[in-house]
Amino acid sequence: MELSYILNQLGEERENYFNAVSPPIIQSSNFCAKSVADLRKILSNEYETPFYTRGYNPTVGILRKKIAALEGAEDALVFSSGTAAMAAAIMSVAKAGDHVVCVKKPYSWTNALLNNYLVKYGVSTTMVDGTETKNFENAIQENTKLIYLESPNSLTFELQDIEAIAKLAKQKNITTIIDNSYSSPLQQSPIKMGIDLIVHSASKYLSGHSDVVAGVVCGSSARIKKMFGEEFMNIGGIISPHDAWLMIRGLRTLEIRINRVSESAAQVVEFLENHPKIEKINYPFSKNNPQLALAKKQMKSATGLFSIQIKAKDISQIDAFCDNLKHFLMATSWGGYESLVFPIGALPQAKNSGLPFNLVRIYIGLENPEILISDIKQALEKV
Repeated sequence: MELSYILNQLGEERENYFNAVSPPIIQSSNFCAKSVADLRKILSNEYETPFYTRGYNPTVGILRKKIAALEGAEDALVFSSGTAAMAAAIMSVAKAGDHVVCVKKPYSWTNALLNNYLVKYGVSTTMVDGTETKNFENAIQENTKLIYLESPNSLTFELQDIEAIAKLAKQKNITTIIDNSYSSPLQQSPIKMGIDLIVHSASKYLSGHSDVVAGVVCGSSARIKKMFGEEFMNIGGIISPHDAWLMIRGLRTLEIRINRVSESAAQVVEFLENHPKIEKINYPFSKNNPQLALAKKQMKSATGLFSIQIKAKDISQIDAFCDNLKHFLMATSWGGYESLVFPIGALPQAKNSGLPFNLVRIYIGLENPEILISDIKQALEKV
């Protein structure tokens, strides 16, 4: 399906909404039936029929169609956060007595769910170095039901060989889930590589304006429909119609924004690769990345997020670098229009994380890259 059609037309049956160019926000919790017979019909298919917005809402329905098409999936569900989407996807697969294999250093709340929360319900997890497919194979047990990937990882940006791991999982009848937030559907297509379920923190590129918190799960109709009837309806982590409308609006410029941040980040990384105060750059398309060939094989390009390790004696020098940046906001998340900086040493758990104190995550937004490079340059002079 052609990209511009998905972003601008798919799901938008304008003749049903007074021929409005922009779809309306159906801000209603309840939808009524015309008769008892009509009510029975509706209740038999809440998956795609408006009845109560905790299930299906028409504005959210338009968004579901667009995101599923972007990922090349049959269907999608939209949640109130990326964490809710990730949790629903995992819980739709793993039950008491099951085993999960997960890549090391995933998103913090993925790690917390697997290693702190689901253990209470008899789900065990093995964390592995994802850079070698054999590590996944060696970790598989008789009760392994799920392999969870995050490629690239969101702090140090190691890759997994998605196609090889998906093939391994299918041979063992194991479900695969990948967090595809970093790449967006435009830069990496896990469904084509054999992955079963894709999750996104839609707060990032899919909404793109730092004004929505949301999450997405994409997959086959069978898996998504099962998840709808169980995790989605039971837990109720739904997105509001208004936020769904904001996401639809954000999708209009997805391609333009992704291209801009990808090109700008590449320029910033090129500058940093030649700077004497940079110890290491974690960026999939860095010329020094040992996984560069794999990155080029399974990604169209990198996007706007990377991390650096600065040559520093102590954390006070890292603080000085971050505090002296003038065109970067110090904040979490990423994927919006604004450039961000996040020093890992600021985390309360940083000392026990195993991550280096001099690690700084940087997100390149829509600003002029020359301004950002100049800003980084002057801040590094303070180190």
